[in-house]
Amino acid sequence: MFKRKFAVLALIAALITTSFAVAGCSSQGGENGKTVITMLQYKPEAVAAFEEIEERFNATHDDIELRIESPNEAMTVLKTRLIKEDYPDIVGIGGDINYSNFLDADLFMDISDFEGINDIKPVYMEIEKSLEFIPEDGVYTLPYVANCAGILYNKDMFEENGWEIPTTWSEFTALCEEIQASGMTPLYFGFKDTWTCLSPWNSLAVSLSPADTCAQVNMGNTTFTEEYWDVAEKMKELLNYCEPNPYAYSYNDACTAFARGEVAMYPIGSYAVPQILSVNPDMNIDSFTFPANDNEEDNILTSGVDLQFSIMKECKNKEAAYEVLEFLFEDENIQIYLDNQNAIPCKEGDFTLPSMLDGMKSYIEEGRVSDFHDHHYPSEMSVDAMVQTYLLDTSDNATETFLTKFDTEWVRYNRDLIEKVKKYQEGLQ
Repeated sequence: MFKRKFAVLALIAALITTSFAVAGCSSQGGENGKTVITMLQYKPEAVAAFEEIEERFNATHDDIELRIESPNEAMTVLKTRLIKEDYPDIVGIGGDINYSNFLDADLFMDISDFEGINDIKPVYMEIEKSLEFIPEDGVYTLPYVANCAGILYNKDMFEENGWEIPTTWSEFTALCEEIQASGMTPLYFGFKDTWTCLSPWNSLAVSLSPADTCAQVNMGNTTFTEEYWDVAEKMKELLNYCEPNPYAYSYNDACTAFARGEVAMYPIGSYAVPQILSVNPDMNIDSFTFPANDNEEDNILTSGVDLQFSIMKECKNKEAAYEVLEFLFEDENIQIYLDNQNAIPCKEGDFTLPSMLDGMKSYIEEGRVSDFHDHHYPSEMSVDAMVQTYLLDTSDNATETFLTKFDTEWVRYNRDLIEKVKKYQEGLQ
């Protein structure tokens, strides 16, 4: 308990100076003696889906009351609650560095005995294991839904012009040049919002570098200069095919331009579709995997766990929490979420996927997917801003300068983790 408390303090020390109004303790007695299970989930945009799921659960369970909280800035609220030892029973968070830090702080219950684990697609369970700083015995989270990133394209525009979907890098650049020759803009970026730089970056990285690049760097087996050179060079090349000065336009600008037919393709994740359709509800959108290689068989779809559920170690009623998980993972409830959020199920089964993912469906079905590399980047490192700065650098040695800094900053922000990995490796020898 002391180790966990110390780890939590270290994890969220930056938040100590800020006060928040937070909800009360979990597992309280509900009305009519029901066991209350509280869940805090981090996707406020999915609140409608969770309200429907919560209502369905409470209408069908006489002994358990489910209370789902969907606050804005949920990760900040969660971290503040943890420092106050005001734990929810279940958390719904993304499969990223936050999960890695929480797991490393010993906050989650081992749910290896939960039967539903066997229904999850192996590739997404493997992605979850890759998020562990040090290999852990047991299972600490259940992947619920995934998202994916590649290239969204205007299907009507492609059909009208007879453009073929590219499957290799050479075909992709040739298509961009053909579109330019027709007087249109091939790609649109919203790099004013630096986080958008990471969408094409991730799509290139998963196909051009190993899935465990970050882990291998931590083990001292390689460097980012070695693994990311082609990623950086091709990222730079994309600037030849986009709107002038992409740093002047935001994510909303990019979504709007694509929705209005001002551009043929938009390198972004599936999460952008609702924003695009809010501008043009009738737009015919499809997608394809980013063709980063000159051999189609080497291309991989960027797909990570967008939402997963973990039970806190402090949960007082494991059996009731398991009942909630079982309900969440019923096919009809997963489909409610998929329809609301254009997501991909992490569970095996016959689900209806959004039509705008048709072009990626074969990769999804075959499990030719790999996690977003930025899910392994420490937020303090601000890799998105580093990539933007690199793209603005027109000097001859820009790539070398950028990747040298990447390696240096990685050590700076991961010094303790690298030392922990080193000790782990020494213990195996």
